[in-house]
Amino acid sequence: MKEELKTEGKFKYVEVGEGTPVIILHGLMGGLSNFQGVTDYFPKKGYKILIPELPIYEMPMLKTNVKQFAKYVAKFIAHKELKDVILLGNSLGGHIGLLHTKMYPKLVKALVITGSSGLYESAMGDGYPKRGDYEFIKKKAQDVFYDPAVATKEIVDEVFATVNDRVKLVKTLAIAKSAIRHNMAQDLPSMKTPTCIIWGENDNVTPPDVADLFHELLPDSDLFWMKKCGHAPMMEHPKEFNEVLDAWLQKRGF
Repeated sequence: MKEELKTEGKFKYVEVGEGTPVIILHGLMGGLSNFQGVTDYFPKKGYKILIPELPIYEMPMLKTNVKQFAKYVAKFIAHKELKDVILLGNSLGGHIGLLHTKMYPKLVKALVITGSSGLYESAMGDGYPKRGDYEFIKKKAQDVFYDPAVATKEIVDEVFATVNDRVKLVKTLAIAKSAIRHNMAQDLPSMKTPTCIIWGENDNVTPPDVADLFHELLPDSDLFWMKKCGHAPMMEHPKEFNEVLDAWLQKRGF
Protein backbone atom coordinates (compact mmCIF):
# COMPACT_ATOMS: atom_id res chain seq x y z
CA MET A 1 0.00 0.00 0.00
CA LYS A 2 1.47 3.37 -0.98
CA GLU A 3 -0.28 5.27 1.82
CA GLU A 4 1.42 5.61 5.19
CA LEU A 5 0.23 3.42 8.05
CA LYS A 6 -0.60 5.57 11.07
CA THR A 7 -0.14 4.26 14.61
CA GLU A 8 -2.20 5.67 17.48
CA GLY A 9 -2.21 3.60 20.67
CA LYS A 10 -3.36 0.10 19.78
CA PHE A 11 -4.66 1.16 16.36
CA LYS A 12 -2.80 0.99 13.06
CA TYR A 13 -4.63 2.32 10.04
CA VAL A 14 -4.55 4.12 6.71
CA GLU A 15 -6.56 7.33 6.34
CA VAL A 16 -7.10 9.16 3.05
CA GLY A 17 -9.39 12.04 2.10
CA GLU A 18 -12.09 14.05 3.85
CA GLY A 19 -15.85 13.60 3.99
CA THR A 20 -18.22 10.73 4.69
CA PRO A 21 -16.24 8.04 6.55
CA VAL A 22 -15.87 4.67 4.81
CA ILE A 23 -14.20 2.02 6.98
CA ILE A 24 -12.71 -0.85 5.01
CA LEU A 25 -12.38 -4.26 6.66
CA HIS A 26 -9.88 -6.64 5.08
CA GLY A 27 -10.14 -10.43 5.01
CA LEU A 28 -8.27 -13.13 6.87
CA MET A 29 -5.50 -13.45 4.28
CA GLY A 30 -6.13 -10.05 2.72
CA GLY A 31 -3.85 -7.07 3.09
CA LEU A 32 -4.69 -3.37 3.11
CA SER A 33 -3.31 -3.08 -0.43
CA ASN A 34 -6.21 -5.22 -1.71
CA PHE A 35 -8.28 -2.03 -1.60
CA GLN A 36 -5.84 0.27 -3.39
CA GLY A 37 -8.39 0.91 -6.14
CA VAL A 38 -11.02 2.04 -3.62
CA THR A 39 -8.46 4.18 -1.79
CA ASP A 40 -7.44 5.91 -5.01
CA TYR A 41 -11.00 6.56 -6.22
CA PHE A 42 -13.33 7.52 -3.39
CA PRO A 43 -11.44 10.38 -1.68
CA LYS A 44 -11.94 12.31 -4.95
CA LYS A 45 -15.69 11.74 -4.51
CA GLY A 46 -15.94 13.29 -1.05
CA TYR A 47 -15.27 10.26 1.15
CA LYS A 48 -12.76 9.68 3.92
CA ILE A 49 -11.30 6.19 3.54
CA LEU A 50 -10.08 4.48 6.70
CA ILE A 51 -8.52 1.01 6.69
CA PRO A 52 -7.70 -0.30 10.16
CA GLU A 53 -5.23 -3.16 10.33
CA LEU A 54 -7.28 -5.80 12.12
CA PRO A 55 -5.38 -7.46 15.01
CA ILE A 56 -5.85 -10.91 13.49
CA TYR A 57 -2.68 -12.36 14.99
CA GLU A 58 -2.33 -10.05 18.01
CA MET A 59 -5.42 -11.05 19.99
CA PRO A 60 -5.13 -13.68 22.76
CA MET A 61 -6.33 -17.05 21.49
CA LEU A 62 -9.60 -16.89 23.46
CA LYS A 63 -10.39 -13.55 21.77
CA THR A 64 -9.41 -14.62 18.28
CA ASN A 65 -12.93 -14.66 16.85
CA VAL A 66 -15.36 -12.67 14.71
CA LYS A 67 -17.19 -11.11 17.67
CA GLN A 68 -14.02 -9.65 19.20
CA PHE A 69 -13.02 -8.15 15.84
CA ALA A 70 -16.49 -6.57 15.57
CA LYS A 71 -15.92 -5.02 19.00
CA TYR A 72 -12.48 -3.84 17.87
CA VAL A 73 -14.10 -1.95 14.97
CA ALA A 74 -16.47 -0.25 17.44
CA LYS A 75 -13.47 0.83 19.52
CA PHE A 76 -11.78 2.17 16.40
CA ILE A 77 -14.89 4.19 15.49
CA ALA A 78 -14.98 5.62 19.02
CA HIS A 79 -11.25 6.41 18.89
CA LYS A 80 -11.70 8.33 15.64
CA GLU A 81 -14.93 9.95 16.95
CA LEU A 82 -16.83 8.95 13.82
CA LYS A 83 -20.58 8.93 13.22
CA ASP A 84 -22.76 7.43 10.50
CA VAL A 85 -20.01 5.31 8.98
CA ILE A 86 -20.17 3.17 5.88
CA LEU A 87 -18.56 -0.26 6.38
CA LEU A 88 -17.03 -2.07 3.40
CA GLY A 89 -15.79 -5.61 3.99
CA ASN A 90 -14.40 -8.43 1.88
CA SER A 91 -14.50 -12.08 2.97
CA LEU A 92 -13.95 -12.21 6.77
CA GLY A 93 -14.08 -8.40 6.72
CA GLY A 94 -17.63 -8.57 5.37
CA HIS A 95 -18.58 -10.94 8.17
CA ILE A 96 -17.04 -8.61 10.77
CA GLY A 97 -18.96 -5.73 9.19
CA LEU A 98 -22.24 -7.66 9.35
CA LEU A 99 -21.78 -8.67 12.98
CA HIS A 100 -20.65 -5.16 13.96
CA THR A 101 -23.76 -3.73 12.28
CA LYS A 102 -25.97 -6.17 14.17
CA MET A 103 -24.28 -5.29 17.49
CA TYR A 104 -24.02 -1.51 16.92
CA PRO A 105 -26.72 -0.58 14.36
CA LYS A 106 -26.71 3.12 15.29
CA LEU A 107 -23.04 3.50 14.29
CA VAL A 108 -23.50 2.27 10.72
CA LYS A 109 -25.57 4.01 8.05
CA ALA A 110 -24.67 1.65 5.20
CA LEU A 111 -22.92 -1.67 4.69
CA VAL A 112 -21.08 -3.02 1.65
CA ILE A 113 -20.15 -6.71 1.51
CA THR A 114 -18.25 -8.64 -1.15
CA GLY A 115 -17.34 -12.32 -0.96
CA SER A 116 -18.45 -12.23 2.66
CA SER A 117 -18.49 -15.12 5.09
CA GLY A 118 -21.32 -15.29 7.60
CA LEU A 119 -23.54 -17.83 5.84
CA TYR A 120 -21.13 -20.20 4.14
CA GLU A 121 -17.53 -20.28 2.99
CA SER A 122 -14.96 -22.77 1.79
CA ALA A 123 -11.87 -20.91 2.90
CA MET A 124 -9.73 -24.03 3.09
CA GLY A 125 -11.36 -25.73 0.13
CA ASP A 126 -10.94 -29.49 0.37
CA GLY A 127 -8.08 -29.42 2.85
CA TYR A 128 -6.17 -27.46 5.43
CA PRO A 129 -3.05 -25.51 4.42
CA LYS A 130 -0.03 -27.72 3.91
CA ARG A 131 2.97 -26.15 5.57
CA GLY A 132 6.08 -26.13 3.45
CA ASP A 133 4.28 -26.95 0.19
CA TYR A 134 4.69 -23.75 -1.84
CA GLU A 135 2.95 -25.07 -4.96
CA PHE A 136 -0.10 -26.13 -2.91
CA ILE A 137 -0.32 -22.66 -1.37
CA LYS A 138 0.17 -21.03 -4.78
CA LYS A 139 -2.69 -23.07 -6.24
CA LYS A 140 -4.94 -22.18 -3.28
CA ALA A 141 -4.15 -18.48 -3.71
CA GLN A 142 -4.83 -18.65 -7.45
CA ASP A 143 -8.16 -20.40 -6.87
CA VAL A 144 -9.41 -17.32 -5.01
CA PHE A 145 -9.45 -15.40 -8.31
CA TYR A 146 -11.04 -15.96 -11.72
CA ASP A 147 -7.75 -14.89 -13.30
CA PRO A 148 -4.94 -16.78 -11.49
CA ALA A 149 -2.46 -14.07 -12.55
CA VAL A 150 -4.02 -11.77 -9.91
CA ALA A 151 -2.34 -14.00 -7.30
CA THR A 152 1.06 -12.34 -7.65
CA LYS A 153 4.23 -13.82 -6.19
CA GLU A 154 3.99 -11.21 -3.43
CA ILE A 155 0.51 -12.43 -2.45
CA VAL A 156 1.53 -16.10 -2.57
CA ASP A 157 4.69 -15.42 -0.54
CA GLU A 158 2.65 -13.64 2.13
CA VAL A 159 0.17 -16.52 2.47
CA PHE A 160 3.03 -19.03 2.46
CA ALA A 161 4.78 -17.15 5.27
CA THR A 162 1.55 -17.08 7.31
CA VAL A 163 0.83 -20.81 7.10
CA ASN A 164 4.45 -21.63 7.91
CA ASP A 165 4.29 -19.56 11.10
CA ARG A 166 2.83 -22.03 13.62
CA VAL A 167 1.17 -19.39 15.82
CA LYS A 168 -0.37 -17.61 12.82
CA LEU A 169 -1.56 -20.88 11.32
CA VAL A 170 -3.29 -21.91 14.57
CA LYS A 171 -4.98 -18.51 14.80
CA THR A 172 -5.94 -18.60 11.12
CA LEU A 173 -7.70 -21.91 11.66
CA ALA A 174 -9.32 -20.61 14.87
CA ILE A 175 -10.73 -17.61 13.01
CA ALA A 176 -11.96 -19.79 10.13
CA LYS A 177 -13.80 -22.02 12.64
CA SER A 178 -15.16 -18.94 14.42
CA ALA A 179 -16.56 -17.66 11.12
CA ILE A 180 -18.40 -20.96 10.62
CA ARG A 181 -19.75 -20.87 14.20
CA HIS A 182 -20.98 -17.29 13.82
CA ASN A 183 -23.58 -18.12 11.18
CA MET A 184 -25.84 -15.10 10.75
CA ALA A 185 -28.81 -16.59 8.90
CA GLN A 186 -31.12 -15.98 11.89
CA ASP A 187 -29.88 -12.40 12.40
CA LEU A 188 -30.05 -10.98 8.89
CA PRO A 189 -33.85 -10.59 8.51
CA SER A 190 -33.96 -8.13 11.42
CA MET A 191 -31.04 -6.01 10.12
CA LYS A 192 -32.51 -2.95 8.41
CA THR A 193 -29.23 -1.22 7.44
CA PRO A 194 -29.04 -0.49 3.68
CA THR A 195 -26.63 -3.05 2.23
CA CYS A 196 -24.82 -3.21 -1.10
CA ILE A 197 -23.80 -6.74 -2.10
CA ILE A 198 -21.13 -6.96 -4.83
CA TRP A 199 -20.20 -10.51 -5.83
CA GLY A 200 -18.04 -12.35 -8.32
CA GLU A 201 -19.97 -14.74 -10.55
CA ASN A 202 -17.06 -17.19 -10.31
CA ASP A 203 -16.41 -17.02 -6.56
CA ASN A 204 -15.23 -20.44 -5.36
CA VAL A 205 -14.83 -19.48 -1.69
CA THR A 206 -18.28 -18.00 -1.13
CA PRO A 207 -20.24 -19.26 -4.16
CA PRO A 208 -22.87 -17.17 -5.97
CA ASP A 209 -25.80 -18.80 -4.17
CA VAL A 210 -24.39 -17.33 -0.94
CA ALA A 211 -24.86 -13.84 -2.41
CA ASP A 212 -28.42 -14.73 -3.42
CA LEU A 213 -29.12 -15.85 0.15
CA PHE A 214 -27.65 -12.67 1.65
CA HIS A 215 -29.86 -10.67 -0.72
CA GLU A 216 -32.91 -12.73 0.21
CA LEU A 217 -32.34 -12.46 3.98
CA LEU A 218 -31.23 -8.82 4.26
CA PRO A 219 -34.42 -6.72 4.03
CA ASP A 220 -32.85 -3.59 2.48
CA SER A 221 -30.20 -4.92 0.11
CA ASP A 222 -29.17 -4.60 -3.53
CA LEU A 223 -27.14 -7.28 -5.32
CA PHE A 224 -24.67 -6.61 -8.14
CA TRP A 225 -22.73 -9.26 -10.08
CA MET A 226 -19.21 -9.08 -11.50
CA LYS A 227 -18.54 -11.26 -14.55
CA LYS A 228 -15.29 -13.25 -14.84
CA CYS A 229 -14.61 -12.52 -11.20
CA GLY A 230 -13.71 -14.57 -8.13
CA HIS A 231 -13.65 -13.84 -4.41
CA ALA A 232 -12.20 -10.31 -4.47
CA PRO A 233 -14.01 -8.06 -7.01
CA MET A 234 -12.24 -4.90 -5.79
CA MET A 235 -8.92 -6.52 -6.81
CA GLU A 236 -9.92 -8.23 -10.06
CA HIS A 237 -12.14 -5.47 -11.46
CA PRO A 238 -11.34 -2.31 -9.44
CA LYS A 239 -12.74 0.13 -12.02
CA GLU A 240 -16.08 -1.67 -12.34
CA PHE A 241 -16.26 -2.26 -8.58
CA ASN A 242 -15.78 1.46 -7.88
CA GLU A 243 -18.36 2.49 -10.49
CA VAL A 244 -21.00 0.08 -9.13
CA LEU A 245 -20.39 1.15 -5.54
CA ASP A 246 -20.29 4.85 -6.42
CA ALA A 247 -23.61 4.61 -8.30
CA TRP A 248 -25.21 2.76 -5.37
CA LEU A 249 -23.98 5.33 -2.83
CA GLN A 250 -25.30 8.19 -4.97
CA LYS A 251 -28.65 6.49 -5.53
CA ARG A 252 -29.03 5.88 -1.78
CA GLY A 253 -27.95 9.43 -0.92
CA PHE A 254 -24.78 8.48 0.93
